[in-house]
Amino acid sequence: MLRPTLALLFVASGLHAQTCDSLRKLASPAVSIDSAITETAGASAKPIANLPAFCRVAATLKPTSDSEIHIEVWLPTTTWNGKFMAVGSGGWGGSIASDAMAEALRRGYATAATDDGHTGGSGSFVVSHPEKLVDFAYRAEHEMTVEAKALIKAFYGRDPSHSYWNGCSGGGREGLLQAARYPDEFDGIIAGDPANIRRNSWALWLANETFKDPASFIPPSKYPMIHQAVLNACDAKDGLKDGLIGDPQSCHPDFSTLACKSGDGSDCLTPAQIKTAQTIVSPEVDSKGKVLFPRLEPGTELRWARLAGGPEPAELFWDEFRYVVYQDPKWDWRTFDVDRDTAKAHAIDKDIDEFDPNLSAFAKHDGKLLLYHGWADQQVAPGSSVEFYKSTTALNPDPNWVRLFMVPGMGHCSGGEGPDTFDKIGSLEQWVEHGIPPTQILASHRTAGKVDRTRPLCPYPQVSVYNGTGRIDEAANFACESMK
Repeated sequence: MLRPTLALLFVASGLHAQTCDSLRKLASPAVSIDSAITETAGASAKPIANLPAFCRVAATLKPTSDSEIHIEVWLPTTTWNGKFMAVGSGGWGGSIASDAMAEALRRGYATAATDDGHTGGSGSFVVSHPEKLVDFAYRAEHEMTVEAKALIKAFYGRDPSHSYWNGCSGGGREGLLQAARYPDEFDGIIAGDPANIRRNSWALWLANETFKDPASFIPPSKYPMIHQAVLNACDAKDGLKDGLIGDPQSCHPDFSTLACKSGDGSDCLTPAQIKTAQTIVSPEVDSKGKVLFPRLEPGTELRWARLAGGPEPAELFWDEFRYVVYQDPKWDWRTFDVDRDTAKAHAIDKDIDEFDPNLSAFAKHDGKLLLYHGWADQQVAPGSSVEFYKSTTALNPDPNWVRLFMVPGMGHCSGGEGPDTFDKIGSLEQWVEHGIPPTQILASHRTAGKVDRTRPLCPYPQVSVYNGTGRIDEAANFACESMK
C-alpha cells in the first residue's frame, strides 16, 4: 500500500503554498513537519553563517513502526535555480550534513539531507532494530528525496527541472544504492570515494595482521621515511618526478630495502614491520588465497594510522561486526576470522547495503554517474572504485552514462599531497543539462589557502601526462592519455 506523500496531499487539498510557514500544514500519518522557518539573507544554519535567504523545513519520517528519520529541506526564497540536490552522509550517518547543504544552497539549489534514521555516529543503533539498518542503508535517503520533491512542488508550484545526488564516502555509497534501487529518482549522481561496505572486513583483517602483535606495529614516526622510499621507487613511473604517484596500481614497493642492519631504528624497519608494510599494500585474501578486497595503494603512507595505528580498529569499521553481525557491543575484534566473519557480514548486507553494479535501469533513464576516488585514500581502498567501474561498464558498456576520475595524491574525499579541489557539480551539470560529458576536470591544491598546483583529472583509464615543457604545477602543461 502506497503511503500518502506531501505531494498527493498538496494536490488533493488544492493548496498552493505561498509562504514557508504554510508548509507546516502538509503533514501525513507517516510525515510530521516539525518546523518551517524563513531564514533571511545572511542567516546562519549552525555552525554555518552567511547563507542566502531560504525556507528551512525540518521533518520526521516514519515509513515503518521502528523508523524515525529526521530530514531537513532548504528552499531558497529568491535565488532558486529551479533544481534539487540531495546530499549524502558520512560514516554511519547520524546527523544532518549542513556543510554540503550550504554548498548546494549557495549554488541556488533546493537541497535536502537526512540523519539516516538515527542520532550519533556509532553503529550501535542497529542492535535489535533491523528496520533501522534498512533506513540507514537506503530507505532514509529515498524517503527524504520523495518528501523533499513534494515540498519543492508545494513551495514553488512546480517540480524541479533536474534532480541530483552529491555524496562522498558514506554519501558515495548511498548514491550508488539509490541509483540501483530507484533509477528514476536522480538525473545525475556524484559518488566520491564510495565506502563499499566490504571495506569493514578488510579493515578488521588489516587490524589483526598489522597490530594485533605489538612487534608488528609501525610507529607513525616512521611513516615519512616509508613514504619517501615509496616515492623514490614509484614517483617517476608516470614520466614525471613531482611527489605524486599518477598510477599507483603499477607500483609494487619492496620494503625489505628498509631493513634495519641490527635491532631497530627510526630510519629502518624490523622484519615484523616489513611484513606489516607489505600487508598494508596487499589485498585482503581468505584462507584459500581468494582476493576479497583491494589493497591500500602506495602513496598513502603518511596516513596509515587510520587503519594500522592501533591499538584498536577505528570504531567506524569495528561497528559492522560488533553491532550488525554479532549484535554484541563486547565482541572482541581479535577473534575476527576472515573466512567466517566475511561470510556472515555478506549474508546480512548482500540485499541491504552492498553495491549492485547493474545500473542499466539508471543508464536507460538517461542518468549520469560521476564517480571519483583519491588514489591516496586511507579509508577505502581506491581499487574498489576501479573494480566497481569495470563491473558496471561490463554490464552496460554504453560509454555515455558513467565516468570515473581517479585523483592522484588525494586522501579520503579531500586532503593529501595532490590537487583535491574540483568542480564536480559544474561538471555534472554540463553533462546532464547540455550533453557534454567531462573529458577532464581541472583540480587544484592549496597550501595556506593559496593555490600552488593545478592538474587535469582524467576519466579512467586515462592518466594525466606532462607534455615536457612548462611548469609542472600548471594544468595547461598536461594532457589526458591512455595508460600504457
